[in-house]
Amino acid sequence: MNEKLKKTVIRLIPYLFVALAATCLGKAWRMAEDADATQTLLNLPDALGAAFSPPIPSLHPFDLLTGTVTAALLRAAVYFKGKNARKYRKNREYGSARWGTREDIAPYIDPVFQKNVILTQTERLTMNNRPRDPQTARNKNVLVVGGSGSGKTRFFIKPNLMQCHSSYVVTDPKGSVVVECGRLLQRKGYRIKILNTINFRKSHHYNPFAYIHSEKDILKLVSCLMANTKGEGKSGDDFWQKAEVLLYTALIGFIHYELPPEERNFATLIEMISSMEVREDNEDFQNNVDLEFEELAKRKPDHFAVRQYAKYKLAAGVVCSK
Repeated sequence: MNEKLKKTVIRLIPYLFVALAATCLGKAWRMAEDADATQTLLNLPDALGAAFSPPIPSLHPFDLLTGTVTAALLRAAVYFKGKNARKYRKNREYGSARWGTREDIAPYIDPVFQKNVILTQTERLTMNNRPRDPQTARNKNVLVVGGSGSGKTRFFIKPNLMQCHSSYVVTDPKGSVVVECGRLLQRKGYRIKILNTINFRKSHHYNPFAYIHSEKDILKLVSCLMANTKGEGKSGDDFWQKAEVLLYTALIGFIHYELPPEERNFATLIEMISSMEVREDNEDFQNNVDLEFEELAKRKPDHFAVRQYAKYKLAAGVVCSK
């Protein structure tokens, strides 16, 4: 007999005995049955005693059906109870963790050494996002925790940079990584760009104006500029912040849409702000920026920058009237 079938038969034997014993329930019902349902229920206790004295299985069709249904209901209850039961790991109540071995990590290592993240001298992790065995695909994020001088750069950053299997973004506060690994990366065909916030002469430059393609991008740039220049402490009246947003939006919109590419930068923005002279003794005075927007409004009255500058001037007028 098949081993699986044998185990199934053994598990069902108790329910067979339950079914045979439950035939007495059907026998008791037949003995207590009366035309009046109430009388049937009253006769049932005596009939149960007679049916189970002695508890010999009945072969009457109704009794066999009663026993089969009873056993089936009991089997269903046991099945659903076991299905929803908690799964316990016997004799492992205190954990089963152990130190890994080479055999454990082997399926996760790429046969080509250069295509791995180096973790230790013997453990590595493939950079392939679609390995042959999908079950060995893993996240490539690695968290390295260590104090100053513990070797995070020497033993993890540099070895993995020298793998040259990906694009890298490196935070290098000491400035030593680019000096020690830069030539190697260049020989491997990498383009190296350095952002030096201490010495700008040794830094590549980033021009946010080059990434503006729509009015939405202008608003994003202004929001970023405001969030990073407001400083610490309690902010002032919201009115002044809103006026500043309108001014920046108008000026950046003018620079983006009206000036040549070589003038689309923060230097031009600072120059325009510096030239916005105001004379308290002459309310009708117009500075160079006012004249530029006035001329633009004549040519393009619905221009995005013109509309923003008009809102800014209206807000300035309200303040002056107060």
